[in-house]
Amino acid sequence: MHEAAVAENLLQSIIAASTEHSDKKIVRVVISCGQINAINDEAMQFAFAAVAEDTICEGAILEIKHIPLKSQCRKCKLEFDFDFYSPTCPDCDSGDIAIGADAPLLLEEIEFEEDD
Repeated sequence: MHEAAVAENLLQSIIAASTEHSDKKIVRVVISCGQINAINDEAMQFAFAAVAEDTICEGAILEIKHIPLKSQCRKCKLEFDFDFYSPTCPDCDSGDIAIGADAPLLLEEIEFEEDD
């Protein structure tokens, strides 16, 4: 389960990025990832909750956005989101597809608790 290692690295990145607000609890974290190196949402939620215990992230909501894989038809040049279950061009039905780079895992947003 590589999600445990990802969750640990994510927690370290969050703590490092939140040094200005170290007195505030984190209530929400948003990450994004691609489709090829995607993470399992349930496993990631569980792993993040486990590593966040007794930290400023304890109880924080983890939102995971999956970024579609971009592709282009070599025949008609249409750019579209690649579908692994239908790997053909949605316009001309060609299977001659160029697949772009997968989106990396990114920490997109950290939301802190509101001041009273």
